Amino acid sequence: MIGFFNVNKPQGITSAQVVAKVKKLCPKGTKVGHFGTLDPMASGVLPIAVGRATRLFNLMQNKQKQYIATFKFGVSTNTLDATGEIDGNSNIIPTKQQILDVLPKFRGKIMQMPPNFSAKMINGKRAYDLARNGKEVILKPCEVEIFEIILLEQTSKDEFKFSITCGSGTYIRSLGRDIAKGLNSLAIMTSLVRTKTGAFKLEEATNLNDLTINDLVGIDVVLPDYKKVEISDANLLLLLQGKTVKFNLEDGNYLVYNNDNIQLLLNIKDKCSNNKIWLK
Repeated sequence: MIGFFNVNKPQGITSAQVVAKVKKLCPKGTKVGHFGTLDPMASGVLPIAVGRATRLFNLMQNKQKQYIATFKFGVSTNTLDATGEIDGNSNIIPTKQQILDVLPKFRGKIMQMPPNFSAKMINGKRAYDLARNGKEVILKPCEVEIFEIILLEQTSKDEFKFSITCGSGTYIRSLGRDIAKGLNSLAIMTSLVRTKTGAFKLEEATNLNDLTINDLVGIDVVLPDYKKVEISDANLLLLLQGKTVKFNLEDGNYLVYNNDNIQLLLNIKDKCSNNKIWLK
């Protein structure tokens, strides 16, 4: 069993709880994992890999992600969102125009400080575990990329809704904090919906409670830009032995099949198989 579930995660549960429910749909012992954690307060697209599709974690992490986020200005919490304890207030509420003026500073590659309540590892421990126990949390800024950020609407006197397209590792909560800081204010995230990550789209996702084994999609659906190629038994054996195989193919990425069964992802460069991810 190999493939992906495109799950529409509801609010109020962890990504790990979604994985646990998906495991019940799969044969005993099947490896299952999620790509890109969504916090309990967040909803939307949560890709779940099944079987050896879990080996594609690094590949899937590099995909662009899209979110709809709402930020409330004039307040801060220790978690940077509405679930935390208030630790600051400001009477400065920016106008729509002021926000529009500052947004260009947050497009492109920027340095971002992760939240203390995050899954970042510090000396073998999660940052959120240290923060919850009142321990000192020392994190370093990370480079992230914001491809687009659009102010969609003002939903109340102090709340604004945004559409955000970003790269892996971006913390939307931190983005809200930093936008507010650029306007001499404070802000928290009050809602977050992930609408897309790579080939997974919200409009194609299945609600968790409606999920069945028939919703499993193949790797070819998730990687539409990969070309399909059939490999002979002899060449498959050579690859399994770690030997170099020359292909009469253009350079690029391929889904390699043997007898109609997917075997691996292959990167061809200079007519040789440079990089391989085995799926069998």
